[in-house]
Amino acid sequence: MKRDKKEQIVQEVAEKIGRAQGVYLTEYQGLNVAKMAELRGEFRKAGIEFRVIKNTLVRKALEDLSQGDRLDAGLKSTTAVAFGYDDPIAPAKIIRKFSKTNEALKFKMASIDGVVYGDDKLNQLSEMLGKTENIARTAGLINNVISSVPMVVNAVARNLVSVLDQIAKQKQ
Repeated sequence: MKRDKKEQIVQEVAEKIGRAQGVYLTEYQGLNVAKMAELRGEFRKAGIEFRVIKNTLVRKALEDLSQGDRLDAGLKSTTAVAFGYDDPIAPAKIIRKFSKTNEALKFKMASIDGVVYGDDKLNQLSEMLGKTENIARTAGLINNVISSVPMVVNAVARNLVSVLDQIAKQKQ
């Protein structure tokens, strides 16, 4: 690969890392073409970009971002990178699910909003709520609060009327 092509890839990778909320490093050695296509399809459905990139180019992109040592430990052997732009947890869920039936896919490490997680944290990451799930829970909570407000207002008003009625009776 020529130098100008490498520099272009480094710039693209640096831009993707800068944009991504979650960056996941995986080892894919032993996955055949059909399994790799299936994995890419799963990532694509979730809006996640998944690319095989040379370790030296990823390392250079990280250095360009002044984050050179952040993921350096995971840049060994064959590396494929998953970029989670919208939901930083979604790649963990896909990697965990896929690696259960395909042992050749191995999670190396991840960086989510600047925090690095080692290979022993995949289960923990995949069990976290994703962005969509958090939004749904928050919306449900707000809906419950809003729907209970009229009942509270009615109860307060009813109690107020009862108190005022009692005061009026006492004054007569």
